[in-house]
Amino acid sequence: MKSARKDVSAVPRNAAPWPIDAIVAELRTLRVKSLEARSRGDRPPRLPSRKALAGIVDGVSAALFPNRLGSPDLTDAGVDYFVGHTLEVNLRLLHEQLTREFQFSSGLDRLSDVDRERAIYVTHAFAQYLPKVRSQLESDLVAAFEGDPAARTIDEVLVCYPGITAITHYRLAHALHCLGAPLVARMVSELAHSATGIDIHPGAHIGERFFIDHGTGVVIGETAVLGDHVRLYQAVTLGAKRFHADPGGALVKGEARHPIVEDDVVIYAGATILGRVTIGRGSTIGGNVWLTRSVPPFSNVSQASALDELIVDGSGI
Repeated sequence: MKSARKDVSAVPRNAAPWPIDAIVAELRTLRVKSLEARSRGDRPPRLPSRKALAGIVDGVSAALFPNRLGSPDLTDAGVDYFVGHTLEVNLRLLHEQLTREFQFSSGLDRLSDVDRERAIYVTHAFAQYLPKVRSQLESDLVAAFEGDPAARTIDEVLVCYPGITAITHYRLAHALHCLGAPLVARMVSELAHSATGIDIHPGAHIGERFFIDHGTGVVIGETAVLGDHVRLYQAVTLGAKRFHADPGGALVKGEARHPIVEDDVVIYAGATILGRVTIGRGSTIGGNVWLTRSVPPFSNVSQASALDELIVDGSGI
């Protein structure tokens, strides 16, 4: 059997040893075919920039918590100026990303007047929503500090805890999602997913005093509803049990399919709750529980106890 290796000495000295022109042509063919299948032109509108949105989230977060996430040299007299300037810069950048989303969604070659006005409206409404986000995050910080004996200060929680990073992204993304910018919202939430391993869909509805301890592997689906003072531990999934399809076989979008978790519920590590079930107020769901049914308020759900039985001579096998 001959070796698959080619004789490098046979390649001309000034020629590339790989067929760039042929690869470029093949990729062009595949790209054009994909664009035609999605009814896009040769140059579809630009998508929002993930890198730009990461900077915007950092900037808005600094404006919300200027003394901890902003400039280290701020004085009392300069805080308001810093907040105002930071918001002005980042809201303008957000407006640009929103225009990209709306133009992309419309499929037009140019930004229409309708989409231009829509981007202005969403940016304005988002800015007005920021005080509420700040208030919600304050309650989340308090919940984390009170719920974790290892937390020494609220400042430590703010700058160190991945759960707070994910919740901050979620709160901002949820506002954008509700205002009609689902693509930018999803990109913002996925930035936190990549950084923390916590996946919160911006469409989920989450009350105040929300705490995610440790966090890695937590999944909260699009139509999940969480009340106030809910606490989750790592690897908790609030997911869908099944996906309905239309007569053509395509999945039905937007159908309520994720759990409802009422106030004052604790869900421990590794628990999986699937479907449109309700976890009643004040309940505790133990670690590694698999749950596909509703439970009444003040329930305590845990795994079945393991049997400790001696097997002799293969009995019971």
